Amino acid sequence: MTSIDDIFKRPASATKRKFENPSERDPTQAWKSVKISSGSDVKQSSYTSIAGDENDEDEAGPTLPPGLDDEPGDDEEGRFFGGGLDEDAKDAIDYLDGKDGEEAILEEQYDVSWLRKLSLNFEKKMTKNAALRAKHESDPTKFMASEADLDETIKGFSILSEHSELYAEFANSSAAASLVALLAHDNTDIAIGAIEIISELTDEDIVAEQGQWDVLVDAFMEADLLSLLISNFARFDESVAADTSGVYHSLSVIENLLSQPANTDLIGKESALLTWLLTRIQKPEKSTTQNKQYASEILSILTQSSTSNRRRVIEANGVELLLTNLAPYRRMDPQKESEEEEYMENLFGCLTSLVDESEGKVKFLEAEGVELCLLMVRDAKTSKSRALKVLDHACGYAESPPPAEDAKTNGSTSSGRGKKTMEEASPNNAAAVCEKFVESRGLKPLFSTFVKTKKHDPETTEHILGIFASLLRSLPGNSDQRFRVLAKFLEKDFEKITKLVSLRRDYASRVAAFDTKLEDQKKDLSKEEQEELELENIPTRLDEGLYCLERIDAILAWLIAEDDGAKKAVVKALAERDENLADLRRTLQAQLDGVLEVEPAEREMLEALIGFLA
Repeated sequence: MTSIDDIFKRPASATKRKFENPSERDPTQAWKSVKISSGSDVKQSSYTSIAGDENDEDEAGPTLPPGLDDEPGDDEEGRFFGGGLDEDAKDAIDYLDGKDGEEAILEEQYDVSWLRKLSLNFEKKMTKNAALRAKHESDPTKFMASEADLDETIKGFSILSEHSELYAEFANSSAAASLVALLAHDNTDIAIGAIEIISELTDEDIVAEQGQWDVLVDAFMEADLLSLLISNFARFDESVAADTSGVYHSLSVIENLLSQPANTDLIGKESALLTWLLTRIQKPEKSTTQNKQYASEILSILTQSSTSNRRRVIEANGVELLLTNLAPYRRMDPQKESEEEEYMENLFGCLTSLVDESEGKVKFLEAEGVELCLLMVRDAKTSKSRALKVLDHACGYAESPPPAEDAKTNGSTSSGRGKKTMEEASPNNAAAVCEKFVESRGLKPLFSTFVKTKKHDPETTEHILGIFASLLRSLPGNSDQRFRVLAKFLEKDFEKITKLVSLRRDYASRVAAFDTKLEDQKKDLSKEEQEELELENIPTRLDEGLYCLERIDAILAWLIAEDDGAKKAVVKALAERDENLADLRRTLQAQLDGVLEVEPAEREMLEALIGFLA
C-alpha cells in the first residue's frame, strides 16, 4: 500500500533561526534555467511590451491616425479612440472600485471574529480528515485532498504570531489543544506543520506581553505538548529533508519553552528527552549538522540552568560521553563560525556545568578528564581556553567547604608555616581534583600559560587565577603537591608574584574607574535608589575586574601566610606604586562586608587570611 508520507510531502519552512535544507537546489541553477544567452535562437515570450525597445526606430503595425502619434486622447465626440465612457459610467466605476477597496480593507482585519472563523474552519478540516482517514484507511488517495486542505489551514495560524492580543482567545478555544493533538497525526508532514506553527507562536522574540505568552504556553502544555514533541523524535528519519525540518522545529519549541526558568526542571525531568539528546550529540556525521549542534545547545541550556538537571545528566554517564566527543578537538580546530565550532562550545559548556557538582567531579576523575584537559592545554589548540575553564570549575568547591585553619599550625613549609589540610576537616571532591591536577604534571603548562598570557585574553587569565586559588585552598598542608605549587610561585626570582601584583593594579584601576562612574550616577538619588543601583551593577562590577581582583588578593594572602620570602616579594612589588598589605586586606574585607552572601566556611577562610595581612 502506498504510504501517505510518500504521496503527501511538503517543503520545510523557517522560523526564528533559518533552517538550512541540505537538499535544497543551488539557487544559481534556477537562474541559469531561465537565462537565455545572446547566441540563443530560442523563441521569445509570446508576451511583448507595446512600447518595444527604446532604441528601435522602426515600429511594427499600422500607422496611428493623425494626432494620435504624440499623446493619446479623446476625440471631440469622445468616441473611437477615447474611453467611450460618459460621466455617469465613470462615477459608477469609481463607486465599484471604492467598494472593492473597502472589502479588501475589511479582509485585513485580524480580530476575535477572524480568529474564531479560522479556528472553526480548522476544526472542520481536522474532523473531515480524521473521518476520511478512518473510512478509507487502505486508500490514501481518498483522503489526500483533505490532508492538503488541513495543511493549508494550519499555515493560516502563522499570522496569529503578529497579533499576540489574540493569544488568550486562542488559548481558551479548543483549537489550541487540537493543534497540539496534530503532533500525533499519522502523516508526519501534518505533524511537522503543526510543530512549525507552535514554534512561531511561542518564539521568545515575538512582540507579546509575558502574560499573553504564558497563557498560550500553558494551554499547549496542558494539551501534552512536551510528551508529543519528544515522542516524535523516535519516528522522524533525518535522512529525509522534511523530517530533518521536524527535528529542528521541535528543538526550537523546546528552546522557546526553556526561555522561562520555571520550565527548566519540568523539561529536564523528561528522561526520554535527555536520552535522545545524549544520543543525538554523539551521532557520527561527516560535517556537523544544524540538528546535532542544536541538540548540544539544548543540552547546554538544561545543564546550565538547573542543579537537578546536571545530576540527571551525570547519572546518565554524561561526563564520560562529553569527554569522549571532545577528545578529537585536542589536536584539531573546528572551522571558525561553523556549526561544528558551536557544537564544540556547547559540549564544553555542558561539561563545565557538570563538574560544578560534587558527583560530576568524581565522574570527571574516573573518566580521566583532568588528563585530557591538560593535554588540550599543552597542545594549545582552540580547545585550550575551554579546557582551562573546565579545570577551573572542576578544582573549585561544589559545596560548602570546611573552615580555613590557622596557617601556622600543624606542619610547616620552607619558612616554618603551613596550614591544616581541609580534607582532614571535611572531605571534598575538589581537593581530589586538585591533587590529580598536580600529579598529572599540570603545573608546568599552567604557569607557563600564565606567564605568556597577554592582557587581550582576560578570560584565560581569569580561569588560571581561579585554579591558583583552588590549589592553594584545597591541597593538603605538608603534602608534596602543595610544596610543588609553592615552588612554582617562588622560582625565577618570584616572577609569578611580580606578574600577580602587576595584574592586581590593572584590575584595581578598572574597578576604581567603574566605581567613580557609579558614584556619579548615584547623585540626586535617594538612599533606597542608590542601594538598588548598586545591586543592579554587581554583575557588571565583577566583570569589570572585581572578581579577578578578589582572586589575586586571596592568592597573595595565601602566599604571604605560607612563606616569608613570598611575603617580602609581595611587599616589595606593592611598594613600587606606594601600595601595601592594607590594600589587599581592604579587598578581602570588602568581600566579607559586601551585599553578596558569603558562606560561613568562606567567611572563616577570608577572616584567617586577613589576619596574615595585619
